[in-house]
Amino acid sequence: MICRVCDFSDLELAIDLGEHPWCNHFLKKEELGTEPYYPLRVVYCRKCGTAQLDYTVKKEIMFASHTYLSGITATLSNHFQSVATLVDSRFFQGENKKTVLDIGSNDGTQLKHYKALGYDVLGIESSTTTAQIAEDAGINTINQFFNHDLAKQLGRQFHVVSASGVFFHLEELHSVTEGIREALRDDGVFVVQFLYMKRIVENKAFDQIYHEHLLYYNLETIEVLLNRHGLSMFDAYLSPIHGGSIIGFAGKSDRYRLSNRLRTLRKIETESGANEFQTYLTFADRIKKMKFENLAYFDKAKRLGKRIFGMGAPVKGNTLLNYFGVGTQYIDFLVEKNESRRGLFSPGMHIPIMIEKELMERPDVYYVLAWNFKKEILANNKHLLDRGIEFYFPVDPEEIDS
Repeated sequence: MICRVCDFSDLELAIDLGEHPWCNHFLKKEELGTEPYYPLRVVYCRKCGTAQLDYTVKKEIMFASHTYLSGITATLSNHFQSVATLVDSRFFQGENKKTVLDIGSNDGTQLKHYKALGYDVLGIESSTTTAQIAEDAGINTINQFFNHDLAKQLGRQFHVVSASGVFFHLEELHSVTEGIREALRDDGVFVVQFLYMKRIVENKAFDQIYHEHLLYYNLETIEVLLNRHGLSMFDAYLSPIHGGSIIGFAGKSDRYRLSNRLRTLRKIETESGANEFQTYLTFADRIKKMKFENLAYFDKAKRLGKRIFGMGAPVKGNTLLNYFGVGTQYIDFLVEKNESRRGLFSPGMHIPIMIEKELMERPDVYYVLAWNFKKEILANNKHLLDRGIEFYFPVDPEEIDS
């Protein structure tokens, strides 16, 4: 393959997690054992430094129908509200007929907050069922994959183009990025939110590596992509959402002045060695150590007769469970809020999913797969903590300020 960002052909294997099923393919009982497996490997570009998967599961398989919903957690909705408020107050407050396009708009949670601020909103969402949920909530949504051709078909430009948690998913990476430039007004702002690879490595959050995430950006590497398409990041900040995400602001080249805080983030990133190949090799070794540590924890808990439930059934949790080889020999159920996963099983490990409000009993331990919502989970379950139920976080990132 060639680099997804810069087309260079010198790519080197950095992390090999083995063969995994597509981790958002939660299974019906009759589907158990029929799920296909794919290589899950991260390679490193020797030219631009981008970490990326070397195998692509087709977007029509992964995104035409999925069960992830943005609006399930208050933490994420509150984050989206803060982003929308910030963008509006900084760039477009007082303007009439403000417009926003959200790429990969999911159930419309981000757009609801822009709509509340007076924006004319449009979402692009590839999942049919999820797009319908957004439409039913009053969010105008086109059920298609976004690319340059679709941007041209829209025939309009927007004050804000938003891509939250989607920019690392893109099989049609350059067509989508060119489409963003097409859809953005000359004075518009592209708001890109992405998992920060520097933080993934620091947190040992290898579960955020899965087939839907084709690319793993740092500031230096995403700017290579943006600059290639006439876009420039002029400001960014590090948010605690999902363990550490960059909220970046880009415009058409040289439209906005480069901020001091972006300069500072770039400097910290460079000095940390975040874009060096050796950093990824060290990360791979730490992942192997995590596996042994977690299996030792499970073995000890079972020897003590403890019953263990999984807290949450996030997509990323399936990377962790499959790499560790943790199934029903350790975990009885995955406890989930998302009712669209009722009666389903995790891919690969085949752990049954229970809906939280229907749970009739409690375990001795919750093994928290939805660790990125730690504060919300602990606050909502203080009564269980007071009863002595343990909440174990296999990934436990250090706190960072908003």
